[in-house]
Parts: sequence; structure tokens; C-alpha cells
Amino acid sequence: MIRRLPAPAAGAALLGLLMTPTPTFGDEGMWLFNNPPKLQLKERFGFEPTQEWLDHIRLSSVRFNSGGSGSFVSPDGLVMTNHHVGADDLAKLSDEKTNYLRDGFHAKTRDQEIKCKALELNVLRGIKDVTAEVNAAVKPDMSPADAFKARQAKIAEIEAAGTDKDKKIRADVVTLYAGGQYHLYTFKRYTDIRLVFAPEKQIAFFGGDPDNFEYPRYDLDMCFFRVYENDQPVKTEHYLKWSPAGTKEGELVFVSGHPGRTNRQNTVAELKYLRDLGYPYLLQRLNRLEVLLTAWGNRSERNMQRAEDELFGFQNSRKARIGGLAGLLDPELMGRKVADEERLKKFIADRRAKQSLTDSDENKMLEAAAGAFAAIEKAEKVRAEIAKEAALLEGAGGFNAASFGIARTLLRAGEELPKPSGDRLREFADARLEPLKFQLFSDEPIYEDLEAAKLADSMTFLATSLGPDSELVKKVLDGKSPQDRAFELINNTKVRDVEFRKKLFEGGKAAVDAAKDPLIELARLVDGPSRAIRKRTENEVEEPKRQAHAALAKARYAMDGDKVYPDATFTLRLAFGAVKGYTENGQPVPPYTTLEGLYQRSAAQGNKGPFELPRRWEERKGKLDLSTPFNFVCTADIIGGNSGSPVVNQKGEVVGLIFDGNIQSLVLDFTFDDKIARAVSVDSRAIVEALRKVYDAPGLADELTGTK
Repeated sequence: MIRRLPAPAAGAALLGLLMTPTPTFGDEGMWLFNNPPKLQLKERFGFEPTQEWLDHIRLSSVRFNSGGSGSFVSPDGLVMTNHHVGADDLAKLSDEKTNYLRDGFHAKTRDQEIKCKALELNVLRGIKDVTAEVNAAVKPDMSPADAFKARQAKIAEIEAAGTDKDKKIRADVVTLYAGGQYHLYTFKRYTDIRLVFAPEKQIAFFGGDPDNFEYPRYDLDMCFFRVYENDQPVKTEHYLKWSPAGTKEGELVFVSGHPGRTNRQNTVAELKYLRDLGYPYLLQRLNRLEVLLTAWGNRSERNMQRAEDELFGFQNSRKARIGGLAGLLDPELMGRKVADEERLKKFIADRRAKQSLTDSDENKMLEAAAGAFAAIEKAEKVRAEIAKEAALLEGAGGFNAASFGIARTLLRAGEELPKPSGDRLREFADARLEPLKFQLFSDEPIYEDLEAAKLADSMTFLATSLGPDSELVKKVLDGKSPQDRAFELINNTKVRDVEFRKKLFEGGKAAVDAAKDPLIELARLVDGPSRAIRKRTENEVEEPKRQAHAALAKARYAMDGDKVYPDATFTLRLAFGAVKGYTENGQPVPPYTTLEGLYQRSAAQGNKGPFELPRRWEERKGKLDLSTPFNFVCTADIIGGNSGSPVVNQKGEVVGLIFDGNIQSLVLDFTFDDKIARAVSVDSRAIVEALRKVYDAPGLADELTGTK
């Protein structure tokens, strides 16, 4: 669940003009809204989006800061996303008597809509290129450490100037092309979000893990929220209207969402790191966490209710990473990446050979690009050397508990906030304080027994990874077993008390130090080594790679032109494609499934386990038009983070809801191929059919279709 212009003359025109390793093909592209694929759309589909069309789609799109995408679908602030995007909120709102994640929820009136805990939605209001400002802060003779510090200080300054606390405007400087460009994104923040509707998990995730990342699919993976301000639903000028006709095979469609991260611009050295160390290590950790939460959850129904959403996240990530690793182990894929890199190296070498020895801007660029591959390879060696400690300490893999995260935030806030904004850790810069405090002071539930189990397991992982004789491990465990130490820490900390958190945050370092909270003191114990690892990562890995990729990006532009897009960064992108089936193992796979296919799939599996239908779906079968399209696939370029993205037609109308990719799409992190990889969506027609005939929700269906 969740993807040309001629070379310019030498000189200043070369700076800031960037691209991906090779020209795009097919329906490839996670495009910036300020650099949409107008030429490709005109040439391939005869469609020319206007600026008004682009602005409307952008302002109708929503980012879930919990991870995922969504869209406004009514003038009264109604937001559509996936059930699995809203699952975290469904779990937080549940208690011993209610299980909204399992059983679903329907607010028939506005006063029944339930306010979510710590859920923030963002709408992208503006984009500004600030590359020149950021780059001007870094001088050629600076060390990597000084360059990193200067760049972060300038970014903090730009973000602070773009932030408006009173108007809830958030400003983020987004790094694009791995450091080749910097754009200032300004977002409208919404923090009063209320649950409106969710179906049962059994139909939202019909087929469970066996069908995850597969196709054909039969999932009603949808969820609806409403955005409020001043205790009233927001009135939204920009929202997506509903298509009464849906799609037809071959039709051009668009996906507007927030793909999380891709690695298509990575060098071969970076891909080898992921293949040989990064992904195997991550899979080891995911498998361990999946076993832990499965065992803990199976001890009681209530346990599983509290662990279920997190467990699903680990299972989903595990399957996705297995698919990604399979791609990295595919000689054909790696051969393609090697060929791309050799093509660029040859271009750089040939161009240098033709240049005079004058001190031109292009010569400087080519010299930097020629040395970039070695610089990245060196940085990757450092990354491999410190990867374990970085994951365990700064990544908190050795202290996997929400309570520890709170404790470390309080400790670091006391240390960081007295500093000038540009000198702080980035998460504590002035522009980021309001979102940080919104999360820190949330009253979302934290379960003591689950926290103790997770912390005990992660400290066991810490001890086995660093060795029981490690001085740090000895200090962390304090002469106790991981289980006893975890129980002691979780049982005696006060950080789960919101008022205690506020008191320490507002009281600063003196209050934090005086509290003598055991979990904060544990965070203090590991903070020195953790910061040291973070500093090495920033100065010896991130900064050299950022400068190297910026040089490579300029060289690639000189080679291929600017009809391209940057890697995904969990910021808003536009993808396009056609509704289209594919052929697998010699058999055609049609683009659509139907409601009738849902019942056939369930019956074929004995209506058991993940294929069991909710009771209401069995009872209402006779009322449904079983020929209604249920799920469909298209060639749009998506990746994790696109979950919940609207699928729209050329009129900007909703025709579907992205919720997954097929198994062949898992390599899209590294390279695009639309021969068989597909994005999977819920059909808009199935959503309305289910609301009216299964869930007795005509009011919600009318609001979506504009017929109320």
C-alpha cells in the first residue's frame, strides 16, 4: 500500500538547471506543480493543462502529516483519503468499548464527527525558488561542517521569514535534485480534523496480506474526515467535484499526491549500499518488530486492537522492502543503472576534453561533476561504517517507545531553544516549533504495557547489536535485564502526562534538569553519542553527497535538458497515466474489477480469514449493482506516500482514489517502467454505490456528488 531543450551555453545560464539521470519515457514522472509536464501531455494525449487547472488541483490536494495524501471533495471541508492512511487516527479514537479501526464509523450528523488527536493536514499555498539564496550562504573554501552549518542557518532564516504563526502558515525549504535546487513551500496548517466515515477494515483491506501489493484487488480503502476552523467546518473554494461517469479504458488520468521518497537519482555506489547493507538491515529490524507485535497482540483482543495499526505498518513496509530489494538484486535493473551512470561519465569526460583550459563556469562544473562519483562513494563508505550506531541511537532503534521520543524531545528542547534559530537542530528551528508543540502536547493515548514491551525488545536489540560488554549498553541497562530496565523506566517516567510535558518544555533546561525523570535521564545518557553520530552523518555523508549531487545535476542538464522531475520528497507532485491493464505470465489482466468479482473472490476462498466479507456486505448484496467497477489500475507514476491521492480526469473531477501499487511497482523507487507496473485505485463509482446501498449514508454520498 502504499512512485528537450538544447544544452545551454557555458556560463551563468548553466546554474540551477537540473534533471534526472536520463530523459523520461512513457508515463514516467512525479512532477513539480511549478514545472508540470506540459509538453509530454500535449504530445502524448493532446491535453494542455491551464495554470488555473493546475492551481485548482494543487489547492484541492491535502497532505496528511501522519503519512499520506488526501483531497478536499466538498465545499464544506470534507477530505477523502484511504482507510489505511486514517487507520492511526481510527485506532487512537478507539477504546475498550469501541473499535473504529475494525468496525468502522459513520457520523450521520456534524455534531457526531469526532475530533482526531495530533492530526495535522497541510495544503500547499505557494512555491518559491530560493536556490540562489541558499547556495550564496555556502562559500567555496568552507569545510563540509561549516558548509552544512551555513546552509542550515540560511534555510532556518528563509523558513522563519515565510512562517506566520497566527495565520497557521508553515514554511519548509524543500531540497530537490539531492541538493541541486531549494524551493520554499508555504502550507496552510489545519489542526482541527474530525472523523466522518470509515468502513470496516475487513472490506477496506479485503484480502489482507496475501493480496497486498497484488492485483486484481477488491478493496474499499477509503476514509473521510472534515476540516474545522474556529469550531466550524472550513468553507473551501477549491475542492474536487465528483465524476458521475468514472473512467473508461485508455482514458488519461492524473494523480495529485505526496510521494514519500524515491532513489532514482542515486549513483551506483548508493544503490549498492542499499542492496548490500541498508535494506537487509532494515528487513532484519522489520521482521523483529513484526514478530514482537504479533506475539503481543495475540495475547488478547484488546492488545491486538492497540497494536494493530503499527503492526500493519511493519508488515506493509516489510513486503515493500522485499520487493525493492528484489529489484536491486535484479541484474537487468542494476545493469540499467550502471549504463545510465557510464553514459553520464562519458559525457563529462568528452565535454571536458573539448573545453579550453580557461577558468570558465562550465569547466568548474565539469571538474566538480567528474569528482562527484568518488565523493559519493567515499561518503557511502562512511555511511556503512556508522549505519548501525546511527540507526540504534539517533534513529532510536535501540529505544523504540513513544515515551522515549517525548523524553528526548524535552531534553533537546532545553538544550536547543536558547540558541539562535539557525544554530539549532533543524527540528527545533523557529519555523518548526508550532508543528512540534502540536505533536508534543497531544493527548493521544500511549499504552504503558505496550511501551514496556517495545522498549524491552529494542534494548535487547541494542545489546545484541553493540555487544553486552559495550560501555554504553552497560550504562543503559544499569545492571538489569532489558525487560526489568524497560519496566522500571516506563513505570516511573512522567512524560506521558501532558501537563508535565508542558511544564518542562516551558521551563526550559533548568526545569528539565530538575525533573530527574528516569526516561529523560536515559535520553541524556545516550544524547552525546547520538549527537556525535548525527554530526558525522551530516558532515561526512549528507553534505559531501549534497554538493556532489548538485554538480552531477548540472552536468545531467547539460547532457539531456530540463524536461525532468526530481526524486520524491513527500511534497506535492502531479503524475499522469492511462487506465490500462497489462499482461502477466502470458495472461491478460483487465484494468477493472467489479463488485461481482468481490463476491466471487470471497466465495473462492471459503469466505474465511482475510477474504471474509463483513456481515452487512452479505446482507446487502441483492441491493447492489454488481457490475459496478470496484478497483482499477493505471500507468501513473506513484510510490509510498501517494496513498489517499485523488485520481482525477481532464476536467479535474474525482474518478478514483489511489491505495496501492501492484507487486511489479515496488521497483519504482529506483527506476520507472510502465510495461507492467501499475497504480491501484478504488473506483469513484464503487464509493458512491457502497455509501448509498451498503452503509445507508445518502447524506455523505450527496455531499460528494453535489446533489444535496
